[in-house]
Amino acid sequence: MKMIISRLELVALIGKIQNLIPLKPAIPILANVLIEAIDDQFIISATDLTVSMRAYIEAKVLEEGSITLPARRLFQLIRELTPSQVEIHMISPEIVTINAGSSHFKIQGMYKSEFPSFPDFSEGISFSISSTKLKELLSRSAFAAAHDDSRQELHGVLLHNTAQTATFIGTDGKRLAKIHSTIDLPSDCAGSYIIPLKAVEEMIRMLDSKEEHPTKVILMPDKIALELKSMTLVSKLLSGQFPDVNRVIPEPKEQAISLHREELISLLRQVSLFTSEDSSSVRFSFTTGELHLSAAAGEIGEGKVNMPVNYAGEKLEIAFNPIYFLDILRHIKDETVKFNVSDSYNPGLITDSTTAQFVLMPMRLE
Repeated sequence: MKMIISRLELVALIGKIQNLIPLKPAIPILANVLIEAIDDQFIISATDLTVSMRAYIEAKVLEEGSITLPARRLFQLIRELTPSQVEIHMISPEIVTINAGSSHFKIQGMYKSEFPSFPDFSEGISFSISSTKLKELLSRSAFAAAHDDSRQELHGVLLHNTAQTATFIGTDGKRLAKIHSTIDLPSDCAGSYIIPLKAVEEMIRMLDSKEEHPTKVILMPDKIALELKSMTLVSKLLSGQFPDVNRVIPEPKEQAISLHREELISLLRQVSLFTSEDSSSVRFSFTTGELHLSAAAGEIGEGKVNMPVNYAGEKLEIAFNPIYFLDILRHIKDETVKFNVSDSYNPGLITDSTTAQFVLMPMRLE
């Protein structure tokens, strides 16, 4: 294997794949990346056995070949180089030299045969969606997924397909995010698929471009794959039964409370400074024309703020975790949001002008 590559393109490629390298790999080979020189392309692959990614850039291939190299050391070296061109030359099945201007390095690698094979998704069912739309659907649902829950199925985002609708849902039992979009789906695409949170995060990074590109989504009973330009990601799906979230989503009211998003964010940030680990709730008190926010912690003090709202009922008090509420508000772009709440004990529903629904479970009133 021998090839010449643009250093800037190589750095950009590394940036797209580096997060997939596990910090503590289950087996040593997973700390490596597979690099291949084939048909004037430099191809790089990484996997943690659950999520696998492959990407390529154009290169001047003088000799075809492949090898696995230690990912972090390789990435750090490439970033430190200054010449515009980098030459990678495999001088034995386990050693490559990297030459850039007057700099020369030798890196010990491992045989390609030891690297896990890239998952096959040729038998999958596919549909196409714009990259910006898919990124919005994933990012506005994934933030609510569980990070430390013992229930494995909550460590992912549910993709539920019906006739012409793709719905994405994330929940950790304390909050919920649900959003759907009308998509031209094949009839055999109907079903439910739980995508691991790590795969969703990598998908969002992969889709992180200001330009819109068609993205191919391939679904199989146990895997999901994404193809976008020169990148391919394949992930195993999570097993288990995702909870029926429709039972906890309140029915929207015609006379929902309108809240100014930026003002509420500012006030919640202020009053949340007076919460602690033991007392992590903010009290929402609705009176005619006003919302009062308050929090208190014995070792810190107390904070009280208020803002005008279009509330006209009897006094209503409910408490929420301010961090969760702020997370929801950050994933809303509208100037105002609609807030549905019935009493102190049932969840609140937050909506905007899109198809998104955000549900937040109340906390015990102190």
